Amino acid sequence: MKITLKSIYALVLIILATLSLYLMNLFSKKPISLDHYLGMELVLNILDSPEYMTYLGIFDNFAGIFGHNRKLSISSLEDAEKNYKENLERLEVLRGFEQSKLDENQKITLKIAIFDTEMDIERHEKFRYHTYPFNQISGNHLNLVEFMTDTHPVRNEREASDYIERVKMFDDALNANLIWLEEQKKLGIFAPKYVFDHVIRQLGEFLSYEDSENPLIQIFKVKLEDINLSEKRSNELLNELNETIDYTVKPGFESILNFMTENYENANKHHGVWSLPEGEDFYALRLKAYTTTDYSAEEIHQIGLQEVERIGARMKDIFIELGYEVNKPIGEMMNDLNEDPQFLYEDTPDRKKIVIRDYNQMVKEAEEDAKPYFEKFPKSPVEVRAVPEYSEKTAAGGYYQSPSLDGSRPGVFYANLYDIKQTPKFGMRTLTFHEAVPGHHFQIALNLENEDLTLYRRLGYRTSAYTEGWALYSEQLAVEVGMTKDLYDELGVLQSEMFRANRLVVDTGIHHKKWTREKAMDYMKKTTGMSDTEVRVEIERYIVWPAQATSYKMGMLKILELRDKAKSQLGNKFDLKKFHSILLNQGIVPLFILEDLINEWIDEEAKLT
Repeated sequence: MKITLKSIYALVLIILATLSLYLMNLFSKKPISLDHYLGMELVLNILDSPEYMTYLGIFDNFAGIFGHNRKLSISSLEDAEKNYKENLERLEVLRGFEQSKLDENQKITLKIAIFDTEMDIERHEKFRYHTYPFNQISGNHLNLVEFMTDTHPVRNEREASDYIERVKMFDDALNANLIWLEEQKKLGIFAPKYVFDHVIRQLGEFLSYEDSENPLIQIFKVKLEDINLSEKRSNELLNELNETIDYTVKPGFESILNFMTENYENANKHHGVWSLPEGEDFYALRLKAYTTTDYSAEEIHQIGLQEVERIGARMKDIFIELGYEVNKPIGEMMNDLNEDPQFLYEDTPDRKKIVIRDYNQMVKEAEEDAKPYFEKFPKSPVEVRAVPEYSEKTAAGGYYQSPSLDGSRPGVFYANLYDIKQTPKFGMRTLTFHEAVPGHHFQIALNLENEDLTLYRRLGYRTSAYTEGWALYSEQLAVEVGMTKDLYDELGVLQSEMFRANRLVVDTGIHHKKWTREKAMDYMKKTTGMSDTEVRVEIERYIVWPAQATSYKMGMLKILELRDKAKSQLGNKFDLKKFHSILLNQGIVPLFILEDLINEWIDEEAKLT
């Protein structure tokens, strides 16, 4: 395997961070600097997560030293308590840094770190068990399988052996989850009934797989074919994996299945987290963490209603311009468009291959069209792949996986091709803009590649208010600069924006206004025209992931608000390319910090003659 300069740099960084920790503990226990302290903590946290080490990729060249590719994290109750105590210590250290001794970049870093740590502490203290560890879109019954098939590399015999060693740890990981479920049970916290139905089905499907159908075996077999082992050795590895699944993996899945079936009657009869202990306060905290604002649930609900009305009016105008008679709600108009054969792919055996080919072509076109509006492009490429079949029934319409830190793995936009109606042609470009160019791939890859940022600023903090806000802003930007090809493409963008505005309404509706799943589905269906499959999947996602869906539109609105402010105050001095650079060059930040950054830029530009 080729050892790159970045890989060597990463190893040196780890050695220095570990040595620094030792010296800090040996002497004053006071970190030399804020960046040193946070970088050291981040590296140690990375070393504590074998999955993340594999995900980053740069450690794989030294797998013999770290052994991470043979391990999985086991999330115990003791680990959670240990993390909480470390967060308390961390907050004390962070508050001990003197603002007067920090440069402007470090002041931003400190604000981010304190905000993030305070959120984690409050969540643990008040709402430690307010999650659904197993649900239709996540949980180790899905995550472990997807990690092994999509992320764990098999480039040589050692990594093939590591694959099996990791699969052997599935049972330990699931048993740790079972302990967590039992703790939740003591508090009366259970997922809604439909979640039980999905998870029971998913577990049952995995347990009933024939060897040839099991994705763990399917993908492993394909990866073995690419590394040119002898037939004898390949068969030995496949047999070992088969035995591991039968005697180690399946018992873990069966233990979770037994818990779900035995507690089926305890399933939550309601759908919103308001029904959990102190559920309203929990939801308020989730809104603050995901939107990085202080908006209340009611305020966000009203913003959503206003945006749904505004976007619907523009969609109506486009339908009229296209020659349609608007004699029904916009949602129904879009649903009709969604089912129009001229916008759908034929259901042929090679449909998925054709759609992926077309998506990849759209990525290339978007890259060319975006050039005049950005000062810098990512070095890492991006490609489009289909969502794996074993998860496509419940996965979102599309999602993005970032490139590895050393550039050995590209960014990937995964498109869900399960339902033909899920991929109307007029909606494909907007998904490309959102997930790839200039959306998630631009923002995330540029962040990883930004050597002007500290390690903490590149890898240590995440907020979907910023990342999803940027991706949704990218969709509107694409319309504004002519990256859409016709009015149908613009309808696709508006449908996407309507969808995100809708989320403000239905997420707060479910978790604040006590809407049922069915009421939320009915509202989204009428206002967006999305397919029944899409609507069900989305609403069920919001139920198990409260508040996250509000971050998209709230983030976009903040970016647009800041852009309008900059345009208004700078006039002909406003430079869109520079505005984008300010947004993208500081890494992932909370919205309140993003606002500070743009305000400072406006002041600096206004002073220039």
